[in-house]
Amino acid sequence: MRTINEVRQDFLALHVPGTPLLIPNPWDLGSAKLLATLGFRALATTSSGFAATLGRADGEVSREEAIAHAAALADAVEVPVSADLEHGFGAAPDAVFATVSAAAATGLAGCSIEDFSGNPEAPIYPIELAAERIAAAVQAAHEPDVPLVLTARAENLIHGIHDLDDTILRLQAFQEAGADVLYAPGLTRLEDVRSVISAVDLPVNVLARPGLGSVAELAAASVARISVGGGFAFASFAALTRAGAELLEHGNFGYLNDAAQGHAQLVAAINPPAKE
Repeated sequence: MRTINEVRQDFLALHVPGTPLLIPNPWDLGSAKLLATLGFRALATTSSGFAATLGRADGEVSREEAIAHAAALADAVEVPVSADLEHGFGAAPDAVFATVSAAAATGLAGCSIEDFSGNPEAPIYPIELAAERIAAAVQAAHEPDVPLVLTARAENLIHGIHDLDDTILRLQAFQEAGADVLYAPGLTRLEDVRSVISAVDLPVNVLARPGLGSVAELAAASVARISVGGGFAFASFAALTRAGAELLEHGNFGYLNDAAQGHAQLVAAINPPAKE
């Protein structure tokens, strides 16, 4: 078993521009174990996927629930796990500090904090406050002897504010505040990805989205990490919908072929063969 020191150091070292870390987002313990056995070198939680397991919408999970969920996933697998801590569960920098401090006391390798406020009338925090919040997160993340890897997220593009210049200014401010990794999940064009990366000096994470091209193209643009957000979780719900419709509307059981394969893969992930 590796120490938390080794796990966190290894996680940061995996962020290599041009050789992107593929980091899928499990939504429960079973999906985390399965993804880890497939060979992914790190995992990250998904706030939307986890909320769905509770029958809730994204943003309706508490700080305590999010950290307990992320810590449970980290304890269940041997690869590094980073926690999606949304906006830090509070507007004030002190609230963000408390959230990241709680995450740092677990076996997590990293966490992310975003500048989305959750307020429909003012969805993105002003840049000065956003930077102060990241500075507080960095202080909490880097306070332990073994620091968490802190990812700072600029959310304006994904929430309908299509201003790439503002995205870049925010990421630059987060870099100055001491973040380890930068993330703008709303990027949808490869040329915008290149613009962001050329404007900052830290590893950049992107969210897999239509229009961004392949992993190879993102690697050529010097992306350091690629995540899927709630993509895998909601793909599983689409598969469930298709299976339900097949049974209800057509009276067929074709889904059992996929079910048998999935069951075998999950059993192997939960009870892997003993290493010789």
